Amino acid sequence: MPGTLSFDDLKSRVADGGIDTVLACLVDMQGRLMGKRFHAANFVETSHAETHCCNYLLATDLEMATPPGYAAAGWKAGYGDYVMQPDLDTIRPVPWLEGTAMVLCDVLDHDTHAPVPHSPRAILKRQIARLAELGFEAQMATELEFFLFERSLDEIHKSGFRDLTPISGYNEDYHILQTTKEEGVMRPLRNHLFAAGLPVENTKGEAEAGQEELNIRYAPALDCADHHTIAKHAVKEIAWQQGHAASFLPKWHPRRTGSSSHVHQSIWQDGANAFHDPDGELGMSDTMRHYMAGLIAHSPDYTYFLAPYVNSYKRFAKGTFAPTKTVWSVDNRTAGFRLCGAGTKGVRVECRIGGSDLNPYLAQAVMLAAGIDGIERKLALAPATAGDAYEDAKAANIPRTLRDATETLRGSDFMRRALGDEVVDHYTRAAEWEQEEFDRAVTDWEIARGFERA
Repeated sequence: MPGTLSFDDLKSRVADGGIDTVLACLVDMQGRLMGKRFHAANFVETSHAETHCCNYLLATDLEMATPPGYAAAGWKAGYGDYVMQPDLDTIRPVPWLEGTAMVLCDVLDHDTHAPVPHSPRAILKRQIARLAELGFEAQMATELEFFLFERSLDEIHKSGFRDLTPISGYNEDYHILQTTKEEGVMRPLRNHLFAAGLPVENTKGEAEAGQEELNIRYAPALDCADHHTIAKHAVKEIAWQQGHAASFLPKWHPRRTGSSSHVHQSIWQDGANAFHDPDGELGMSDTMRHYMAGLIAHSPDYTYFLAPYVNSYKRFAKGTFAPTKTVWSVDNRTAGFRLCGAGTKGVRVECRIGGSDLNPYLAQAVMLAAGIDGIERKLALAPATAGDAYEDAKAANIPRTLRDATETLRGSDFMRRALGDEVVDHYTRAAEWEQEEFDRAVTDWEIARGFERA
């Protein structure tokens, strides 16, 4: 039966030999699953209570380096341990791996067992709790866009990431014939994720050769982030099993469309969409207007959490369906925020700024914080933008570079109030390090441009 497993279910499956391996996973700063593979018998006997990991896992980069400058972990303190506490409500089978189950873990301080403040799951839980104090629950859905390539990850890595060829030869947006050719990857992806308890809706071709989109039904915010993270991991593993590479790099080619991760959001009260008012303009309640006003007002402050790498900003370009302006519109894909379902009970806002490389826990948390601020201060929503938002000279721009987004985050009083100085300083340091690493690099573009002619 599709769905998550109770701990008793897991014990039964271990006893009868159906499951022999349990993945105990935390979510790192980059939104990846990190952890340990347990022999299932050990997990159900003792390790379901807690296990441990090095605290550098929440103070590293994509290369698993140990950057200096973090207050939470470093060589000076010797890189100690965190506690990984399995959230037994997240146990689920991993159908694409034989005999395997998975559980997500919360990350706790080794001595106090308090949640580690800069842990992505803890950051989102804090904003969910703040929203609950106002009497609301967030419902979220993320779209996962990615590219499939002809060759495997191992082959591409050995080639130095050169001569990348997508799995298809032309734009496959909504294209049934082309996506039929890709069902060797996409059909098992849909079915395995559904069997793992993720409410998969559909997959489709996206607006570029080899580009795919996976859509998962909306869910409470924490569940949505869990679903996103597990699905992203599954995409890479299942593509690898089929001899292909899957990439969530937002902009892998200068002349090809980038990959996004749009986030749909609404808040609910007493089982109903609190964004909906049948008598309101476009079906929007005052609560929705205040929430959206907060989203838009603070969007420069939190852009780093939607676009965390140098490459993330290469995606923001006119005429590419990636936004450049922090305005809202009604069912208009040129704006940073799109009103969806106008006039219906499903009215919601879609943030189109985030790239495929975002960490869903962090992205959802900062947007909830912005929306909460809008509700608490009853911020007024500016009129919708009509027409081509790219050409709206009066509209504010999304930060154009990682450096711009970093400095905006560093100086944001709002983000410091919402997340705390410790968290803001931690992620500002992550952003700084990413920029420092890029600034040390010598790119192919520089060499080709200047090798002879400079």
